[in-house]
Amino acid sequence: MEFAFSEEQAMIAQTARAFFTENATSERTRMAMAATGPDAGIDRALWSAFCTELGLGGIGVPEELGGVGLGMVEFALVAEAAGAQVAALPLLGNARAVHALVAGGTQEQKSRWIGALAAGDVIATSASAAEAAAGPGTLSGTFRFAPHGGSADILVLVAGSRCWLVESGAPGVTITSHVTMDQTRPLATITLEQAPAEPVADHAAAIRALDTTGWICLAAEALGGAHATLDRTVAYSQERVQFGRQIGSFQAYKHRLADMMIEIEQARSAVHWAACAVDEGSDEAAMALHAAKAFCADTFHMCAGNMIQLHGGIGFTWEHDAHLFFKRARSIASMLGDSQWHREQIAAQILGAAA
Repeated sequence: MEFAFSEEQAMIAQTARAFFTENATSERTRMAMAATGPDAGIDRALWSAFCTELGLGGIGVPEELGGVGLGMVEFALVAEAAGAQVAALPLLGNARAVHALVAGGTQEQKSRWIGALAAGDVIATSASAAEAAAGPGTLSGTFRFAPHGGSADILVLVAGSRCWLVESGAPGVTITSHVTMDQTRPLATITLEQAPAEPVADHAAAIRALDTTGWICLAAEALGGAHATLDRTVAYSQERVQFGRQIGSFQAYKHRLADMMIEIEQARSAVHWAACAVDEGSDEAAMALHAAKAFCADTFHMCAGNMIQLHGGIGFTWEHDAHLFFKRARSIASMLGDSQWHREQIAAQILGAAA
């Protein structure tokens, strides 16, 4: 597979990078982390500007449904730019919900929710449960690890092979927010007791879109975060002087930076392969998605750890942004399947029953 960005894609990437660099500052991110209630972990002004001024809230949504009609490659470029600044946005939840509705929602569900989600007027989350009890128009069960669940207006919930939409304010819905390691993406537990629920039209397509979008989003965020840790560490190595020399001139230090760079370039290839394979409907898409999530999560975790180590004493203080990257990396590593699980899926695809 040959891959190269078009002029339009390069422009989207440049625009997204400039937007997040200017607006998703450390100060604003930390304010969002300190917020409570529905604003916990969300920079509302940033989210509004992202959706309305840039119009990127519906980047993967067909134009007839209120989006801009682009694909997963463009979405990955945006997620990478957001990840590079550890932006406090409900990007993961909204993107998964939007693509699930596009792929498997009823016409009424699409008309009601997709435009509002793309405009940023509605926040969505998604979560799964091992099992749930569905009655006539109702749903009961416990759904865990919902990102920005305490801020969500609409819930996309999966149990087994079925998918439902539930409004967060409906009777029988209880949402319990948790204090989590990554405060830019707080998690919640959703408990339903015979809550009104709407099944989607195509369960398999909706669940497949949830997984695909989620894995690409996290992989691309991890890529952006990893590259940012390298850039910031290189900049620090040129400023910090030890024994009369810039610390970046020491061989052991340069080796660590080189190791980071090698892993990042491989992660970049993995993200682009996965996004391109999905857009082209390639037979490689399933394997590429698992590979991208596993490799990029591991790369980000390694790079974020190195960032702390290579910054020395200052890197261990809470005031330094290295901790924002490390906590986001640790969160991504465990979300939507850890690296071991994703590698097991690859092994099963290659080896079949022998796996």
